[in-house]
Amino acid sequence: MHVSRLSRTLLAFLLWAAALYVLLCLALLVFQRSLIYFPQPRAIDNPTTLLKLPIEDAEVLVSTRPLEGRNALIYFGGNGEDVSLNLPEFSQAFSDHALYLLHYRGYGGSSGSPSEEAIQADAIALFDLVYAQHPCIVVVGRSLGSGVAVRLASQRPAAGLVLITPYESIEALARQQFPYVPVQWLLKDKFESWKYARQIEVPTLLIVAAEDKVIPRASSDALYGHFQPGVARLAVIPAAGHNDLSQRPEYLRLIKSGLCPGSVP
Repeated sequence: MHVSRLSRTLLAFLLWAAALYVLLCLALLVFQRSLIYFPQPRAIDNPTTLLKLPIEDAEVLVSTRPLEGRNALIYFGGNGEDVSLNLPEFSQAFSDHALYLLHYRGYGGSSGSPSEEAIQADAIALFDLVYAQHPCIVVVGRSLGSGVAVRLASQRPAAGLVLITPYESIEALARQQFPYVPVQWLLKDKFESWKYARQIEVPTLLIVAAEDKVIPRASSDALYGHFQPGVARLAVIPAAGHNDLSQRPEYLRLIKSGLCPGSVP
């Protein structure tokens, strides 16, 4: 009788554990995008610096600094970034480049909801629009945006690529966060940067924060290893963290080193 009662207790415990595990998986399946994307409002609300992408299924906004000439910079921000805040510093630092900073769907006044495929389609639409006026485009992506940037550069004729605090894939990062969950089956937006790095042929710069606690250095190093020999270089900013990297004096200088040839030093 005692053994039977113990067996029933153990079975009940296992059933409860299994139920909790299934609920955890379901929660990650349903709410995963709220763990990836943190939409921010647009701080710089000047109509003269806004561009609307000509797409049909959403109103997607781009913060811009128009400039005639061959050079342009397209920027994709992090998952909790208001990209418009970069406009003053970028305008001063990259004075001979037209600037285009994409507000993902749901961010900065853009309509719709963010997803990997929607963001990528908008990135392609933006590149094609800019390329009609500027033949030398450097694509810059920070954190989440590094995955957008590397995939875009594998699909369109970018002149250069700058990846700031980049990762090998969101899937790999999720596996580290949830080691006992089958994220490879649950995750919708995997941002597999490693896959597209192999196809890149233009000069590429990876900028890494030495004290990054969000994206492990091992993830950036793994991505770096997927580029063809001689295509990419890696620069580490000492004592910088994931979020304060842009406050370091080396930050803008490094980005500038990856801009179009003939840029103002």
